[in-house]
Amino acid sequence: MRDHRIVWAVVAALLAVAGVGAAGAQSAPAKSLHDTLDHKFILGFQGWFACPKVAGGDNWGHWKGKGGFAVDMFPDVSDFPADELCPTGLKGADGAEVKLFSDQNPATVDHQFGWMRHYGLDGVALQRFANELSDPSRHALVDKVLSNVRAAAERHEVAFFVMYDLSGLSDDRLDIVADDWAELVKRDVPNSAPYQHDGGKPVLGLWGLGFAGRPISAPEAQKLVEKLRAESAGVGGLTIVAGAPAGWRTGDYDASDNPAWKTFWPNVDIISPWTVGRYKDDSGADQYRQTRIAPDLAEAARIHVRYMPVVYPGTSHHNLDLAMTGRDDRPLNYIPRECGRFYWRQLANAISAGATMVYGAMFDEVNEGTALFKVAEKDIHGDGIPPLVALDADGCALSSDFYLRMTGLATEKIHAGEAIGQTIPPSLR
Repeated sequence: MRDHRIVWAVVAALLAVAGVGAAGAQSAPAKSLHDTLDHKFILGFQGWFACPKVAGGDNWGHWKGKGGFAVDMFPDVSDFPADELCPTGLKGADGAEVKLFSDQNPATVDHQFGWMRHYGLDGVALQRFANELSDPSRHALVDKVLSNVRAAAERHEVAFFVMYDLSGLSDDRLDIVADDWAELVKRDVPNSAPYQHDGGKPVLGLWGLGFAGRPISAPEAQKLVEKLRAESAGVGGLTIVAGAPAGWRTGDYDASDNPAWKTFWPNVDIISPWTVGRYKDDSGADQYRQTRIAPDLAEAARIHVRYMPVVYPGTSHHNLDLAMTGRDDRPLNYIPRECGRFYWRQLANAISAGATMVYGAMFDEVNEGTALFKVAEKDIHGDGIPPLVALDADGCALSSDFYLRMTGLATEKIHAGEAIGQTIPPSLR
């Protein structure tokens, strides 16, 4: 049977031999396997987990903080071979040693992209934390993750694009992003066959614009957008996705009230307001649809930009807060998943409001308990292991891949432009 993945592999090998695609040897814009964001369901991908076995030293990446485990969920690692996992030296209540994974390992990232392919997911926005790019050691780690993601995406033909998280940056440091993107263009990253395109242009995300209390101003954000577009002329331009506050349109709630942001938003291509923690149950999600999503879609159309609402399965910061700050202001499982009902309700609301593209938070974010990939079905609490949010936390028995299957079904419906009912289909149980 003809397999065009093999064709792409051969082409990539020939280009590598010819020196095309190496740093400083940018090639012409390539035809992407993924050429539109319309009718797509993209998930955020942190890719920031590490362990000493792979990253060296005592580097546990985001698994641990100074106060212990910084995650509120544990992944289900039963699909990973033993030699790929990192021993923690701890045992769960069942006596089995707890092992974790590292995104610094290309095989591990390949496994995760294999899940995406198997469950029919469109792809991911790889979070690239701009604040880490000025530290050579941290820069090397995020570059390794990007390399692993690119290779896995090419192997499985799953879409990916870079999304810069601007948290921690101020106006005078925004050039870090423009310079880094220029380097990625030189490396031919946006010309990778599965790199997500839209309207013939590679997609680039900028998360953290227009939020209240953040030191980035609208004029400097506009200069950054202009620099990024200029750096991208050789790859066909850019489709820019702005990760924005829920109150971007109204200038209230979590958004800056500076009116300059009103003139900024028409300069991006897609607005994607952040919703995690903005409502906590079905009634809150319904109210958000009425007061935010529906009028947001109308305003986006008026200013000629597109709109990608964010949905999430539930969230929990308890162990993360304890590990990072020593405070436990939020209880474990403080926004419950309701056995998948909360996630499905948001999907139904987004599509019924008229959204044609959706962003899922997040594929692998176990720190804040929003992970959609395979996670533990039951709490494995043991000595040295904090209580965790397992999939049975809300009183239902779910398979570890439940949210991957749910996301795959939602993806099918979004592709087809079909409505998503508010009740979870029985086929998912």
